[in-house]
Amino acid sequence: MRLDKYLKVSRLIKRRTVANEACDAGRVTVNGRVAKAGADVKAGDEISIAFGDKTMKVRVISVADTVKKEEAKEMYEIVL
Repeated sequence: MRLDKYLKVSRLIKRRTVANEACDAGRVTVNGRVAKAGADVKAGDEISIAFGDKTMKVRVISVADTVKKEEAKEMYEIVL
């Protein structure tokens, strides 16, 4: 699945266009490398997102095209 779509479906970022812009600005990394919006995401990958002065690190648990709001948090786990 594309990185920008995963960020939207998992609700880490609210809109796909915002996810796309974050990727273009170099604020998103996958497994330690700066990733473009079209990068492939699979289970086990670690995604790091820079939100201003905060950085959020998550590990991908599952990938799904559509998910209910309640189940979105089950797609990833937060890594410190």
